[in-house]
Amino acid sequence: MAIRLTLKKTERILFCGSKWWGDPDMPENMQYPTVAGFEDGETFDYPLTFICQINCEDIAALDPDNKLPHEGMLYFFAAVDKWLGYDSPTANDRGEWARGHFVVKYAKTINFETFQSCMMVGEEGESLTEPELEICFELCEDDAEGIKLLGVSSKPEVGEKYPEMLNLLQLDNNEALAMDFGEGSVLNLLIKESDLKFGNWKKGVAYLG
Repeated sequence: MAIRLTLKKTERILFCGSKWWGDPDMPENMQYPTVAGFEDGETFDYPLTFICQINCEDIAALDPDNKLPHEGMLYFFAAVDKWLGYDSPTANDRGEWARGHFVVKYAKTINFETFQSCMMVGEEGESLTEPELEICFELCEDDAEGIKLLGVSSKPEVGEKYPEMLNLLQLDNNEALAMDFGEGSVLNLLIKESDLKFGNWKKGVAYLG
């Protein structure tokens, strides 16, 4: 079984909780990931979009096979600006993305006293992130559509291309989020179960199919 993510607006404070969008709550020594951007013939560090953070205690009961950590925090970042309707200096299209354009980070423990919200602000101090949403979790079929952890891609051809990999996170078209990868397309972060077991997060592959 996979784990479906359902998103909802909330008045709750989500600091160090599971949330979508907003600003990531990270340890002091964790760096916000960037990727090389190209504009006007120049290269510069371009911050990836913060997708979500998962407080792993929230999914422990839905993961009886212990494929994911059951404590600590998982973070997902990706160069998805283009698919959210924004101009972007990063070039991502269908197919396998360049390494570093989808980044997973993990903190083994959560400390409310030392974690800090890494805020993305503009020149005048305005927030550059979408309002945070609360995440609710429930079991779903392995090949289910929508936003989910684990299982396999809802696109059969992705599984055929990467038969030894499982889905770590699937992003699907979502009108409420203004997230549109094109009709029938989904973005999967795929990883071998052995790499997942040992926390080799950098070994993941991002594929838009």
